[in-house]
Amino acid sequence: MSGSTVSGAGLPGSEATSRSAVGALLSRTCHPLLLVSVGVVFVMTTRYGWDTGRVTFAFQLSLICYLAVLERVIPYERAWHPSRREWRWYGVYFVLTTVGGTLAQSMVVVAAGALARNDPVLPLWAEIPLAVLLGSLAGYTVHRLGHTNRWLWRLHGVHHVPDKVNVANNGVNHIADVFVSQAFVQVSLAIVGFSATTVFGAGLFVVAQGYFVHANIAVRLGRLNHVFVGPEQHRLHHSTDLAEAGHYGSDLSIWDRAFGSFTWRPGREPAAVGLVDPRSFPGTGAIVATLAHPVRRRARTGRATD
Repeated sequence: MSGSTVSGAGLPGSEATSRSAVGALLSRTCHPLLLVSVGVVFVMTTRYGWDTGRVTFAFQLSLICYLAVLERVIPYERAWHPSRREWRWYGVYFVLTTVGGTLAQSMVVVAAGALARNDPVLPLWAEIPLAVLLGSLAGYTVHRLGHTNRWLWRLHGVHHVPDKVNVANNGVNHIADVFVSQAFVQVSLAIVGFSATTVFGAGLFVVAQGYFVHANIAVRLGRLNHVFVGPEQHRLHHSTDLAEAGHYGSDLSIWDRAFGSFTWRPGREPAAVGLVDPRSFPGTGAIVATLAHPVRRRARTGRATD
């Protein structure tokens, strides 16, 4: 698959050059700006005592808007733009995941709140990087299990049904899969003893990265691919070629390096994305069937060896 970028075809020379320059600038700066926004939101929230749940939700919606605009300005693959029908499907999944995940996570919040400290043991500048590292390892672990354990794959496989990768279908998940993954990460951080403030800061980073890696944008991180996960790597994760579909990390790529699931190299792109056997899961538009799929007696597991 050849990724499409901002094109100046059919435009006067100066205008084409200008658009190309803008596209190149956006490609280089969109990720740094995203990371800066995480820091700004964290500082403002902790300084003014804003409600962390509301802030996280608002930040999530802002991310979707920001990346959706970039998908139009610097698209990787124009054919991956969601259709109007798909936007409706993705909207339903977003609402179901948000509402269902919030309800299901009530006990996770209670557990994490009981375990997490009110005050940090270390200064925040030291505790937050440690929490990001541990949270990333926990996220990597539960994600990889979602692909290798046949029971967890019945949940996580829902996310791999779409045959395109974009910021909108990042929300295509089974509610139970959201609960399992978030519970594993948050409780892991709380058990270690990180403060609630640190858990919130690490969570913002995870949310930002989770949407960024799904963005259908022509961005290249270069050498930073060996530290952060970017769209280049995550598109390979969704590949139908299981030999290249590693990259279980969605924020830091160091665990893929450590555990042998790093397959990216400059210029490597998936030929196709989605399920190896599309018949193994209901289509994305069959929302009720999708939610019921994990408990079906003869649910087929299709791609669990991913």
